Amino acid sequence: MNRFKLAKTYKSLLPYFLSLIISLPAFSQVNAPAAAGQAPQGNTQSGTPRGNAPGNAQGNQPASPNSGNQQSGNPQSTDPQNTDKAKTATDQKAQNADANNDQSKVNKTTSSSLTPEDQEKEAFRQKIYGYSLFADKSLSPIPDLQIATPTNYIVGPGDELKIYLYNYAESTHETIVNKDGFISIPRVGNVFVSGRTIEEVRKILIDKFAKFTPGLIGNGGETARTKLMVTLGDIRSVKVFVTGEVINPGTYEVSSLSSAFNALYQAGGPNEIGSFRDIRVVRQGKVITRIDVYDWLVNGKIDGDIRVQDNDNVVVGYYLKRAEITGMVKRPGIYELKTEEKLGDVLRYSGGFSDRAYRDRIKVQRITSRERKLFDVPQDSYDAFDVVTGDSIAVGTILDRFENKVTIEGAVMRPGDYSLDNSPTLKKLIDNADGLREDAFVGRINVLRTRTDLTIENISLNYTDIINNVVPDLVLTRLDQIIVPSRFDMAETAYVSVEGEVNNVKVGENEGKFPYTANMTLEDLLVQAGGLKESAYTSEIEVVRRKRDSVAGAANAQISEVFKFNVNRDLSMNNKASNFTLFPFDQVTVRKSPNYVEQQTVFVEGEVLVTGPYTIVNKNDKISDIIKRAGGLTELAYPEGATLLRRTLIQSLEQPTDYDAAEATEKSIKKGTILGDLPNVKEEKIGIVLKNILKNPGSFEDLVVQEGDIIRIPKRLETVQVTGSVLYPTTVKYGKGLAFTDYISQSGGFTVQSLRKSSYIKYPNGNIDRTRRFLFFNVYPKVEPGSEIFVPVRAAPVLNTQQTISTATGLLSSVMGLIVTILAFRSLN
Repeated sequence: MNRFKLAKTYKSLLPYFLSLIISLPAFSQVNAPAAAGQAPQGNTQSGTPRGNAPGNAQGNQPASPNSGNQQSGNPQSTDPQNTDKAKTATDQKAQNADANNDQSKVNKTTSSSLTPEDQEKEAFRQKIYGYSLFADKSLSPIPDLQIATPTNYIVGPGDELKIYLYNYAESTHETIVNKDGFISIPRVGNVFVSGRTIEEVRKILIDKFAKFTPGLIGNGGETARTKLMVTLGDIRSVKVFVTGEVINPGTYEVSSLSSAFNALYQAGGPNEIGSFRDIRVVRQGKVITRIDVYDWLVNGKIDGDIRVQDNDNVVVGYYLKRAEITGMVKRPGIYELKTEEKLGDVLRYSGGFSDRAYRDRIKVQRITSRERKLFDVPQDSYDAFDVVTGDSIAVGTILDRFENKVTIEGAVMRPGDYSLDNSPTLKKLIDNADGLREDAFVGRINVLRTRTDLTIENISLNYTDIINNVVPDLVLTRLDQIIVPSRFDMAETAYVSVEGEVNNVKVGENEGKFPYTANMTLEDLLVQAGGLKESAYTSEIEVVRRKRDSVAGAANAQISEVFKFNVNRDLSMNNKASNFTLFPFDQVTVRKSPNYVEQQTVFVEGEVLVTGPYTIVNKNDKISDIIKRAGGLTELAYPEGATLLRRTLIQSLEQPTDYDAAEATEKSIKKGTILGDLPNVKEEKIGIVLKNILKNPGSFEDLVVQEGDIIRIPKRLETVQVTGSVLYPTTVKYGKGLAFTDYISQSGGFTVQSLRKSSYIKYPNGNIDRTRRFLFFNVYPKVEPGSEIFVPVRAAPVLNTQQTISTATGLLSSVMGLIVTILAFRSLN
């Protein structure tokens, strides 16, 4: 029973044991809380302390409420035999990388959760020159521990010293400097080394070992046969305070190889009001050095940077003078200045002017005790102008204009822009443009000059007079524009045109116009036009010429001349007419031959023996001729339903003709294809009585066919369609002998809204017949197979029985009153 209770107790405690085991790694990363009243501490980069008591280790762990991240130290055993030195160096690098990664994560997290005020403050910090150096955590100035031992390194408690004796006598000693500053070496005893450099420790140890180590000190001018070397093993960690105007002030634990700049970097650097130019390192209450971050940013060195010691204080104060520079400089931003620095130093820190900067003058805005003040600083005063804190420096851009440009256009070899310095006169400018072209009109060269009031002045020159020294050469000024006209630009472009039946393949480009050349003949123009078409009327080719010497003002004045020629197919003419020379603007017209007709086609569809297109043989071919050529009707043909579909191209008189669209439409009509709804195509469905046409060919009903006509002969139809105002619109079977009303009855009959007297029927051939009225009766049309009956709807509502009686009573009363009145007048007479 006791065993069961014990097992149950173990089972209940098992989750707590597991939780304790899982939480052990977390406990190893937790730092001891800061003492009450202690200042908030920044982000910590731990070193690798050796030989520190646990109580001291607790005091060396910084807390950073700003960053919310802690990097604990890694206390090591004081026993040098249990120390893995390579592992220690690797752990130190890993801790440095982890600190940087943790800081980057904190920066990203905080930037996404910043308030608008904090975001504005962060944006302002980004403008301060030097801030990005500390904000960029990809830059890691933490010193590498795998370096040669510096001879000026000052030894302190916690450092591991390795002592090597070699050559004549050999031995190795590894020892740790204790908290009192002593190292303990067998046979040598305790040696005080704290506060001394590595080189000083080596000399002390040589003196100590010389008592029992032979050859360590040379005799008689000979060098020592035994050498002694002191190197660092594991180094100690030191505690450094970073205070003042920094991003994360606090206590930081760094390696003893770190400098003051390394500690400043871990604290995030100066904040928005912190100084980058005067960072003090205080040791034991005294300022031992000052650091200028700009010296490292600009020159790549920091003369005042020293290695920190335990309890050093890196103090960042307020800035004293700061100015912002904007505009056309390479690195706009906010720059901190020392008291003696001038405007030229601000330009140097900003990288100098950009390529398009206006360098002659800089505008400086200053905030005085009452208002703003503006300064225009000339270029020769940059190095002497005093900058006051809060100044805003603006560097403008150059003007988008030329100070020495002249332009020449027109009939010169190389038109374009030229320098006024190299082309001070008109003659020199034309020479620099490689002279005039052959078509230059030198009698009137225009110079457009811009006056001081920005108005344009025109100067006209005869360049021939300048060449012959009749008039002096024209001296040019800035922005002068010289225009040399061309003779071609001053003359109307002459051409000749040809229209009609020619093979002009470029008619879409030249519209039938060809450039005129001297001594051009009619044959030459016809050759350029591609020769004559087969349809050309060659016996009368006309040349229409403008009349240039007609009598002005005469009513019958001749305005043109017409010349007619008989041109052979090979473009040759008789001797008299040959080589007829054309004049500019002559117009040649080649008409179509009256005897030339292209093939015309009609189409037969439906119940004929052979359907398809048929060419019109004679101009007066009729429907019967085409049906005969198609082999006649088949046994299933329904001639009563035959139709003739005719489409005609309509030209609008109000709108210009689109010849390309008209040509495409005509081609489609000739091919019998359906174009759809085209506004310029009139489509007619002509009802024909094919039975009468075939019975009496050539009769009045036998129409003459036209090109593009479609003759459609349907198959025998056996139905009648009833639509409109009936009870049940439907299609019913045709019955011989059935009347109009019979088909209405098969569709349910008329409705109360039916307008019976306006009913009509549409026959298969397109003809329409309406209902007629005889006395009080409706005479309905005859029904044929394939017909369509339509009953329209009454527009006015139908009167019910009560309304009909009331209307009839009123009408009867009116008639009776009229009769009584007439009888009264008769009796009076």
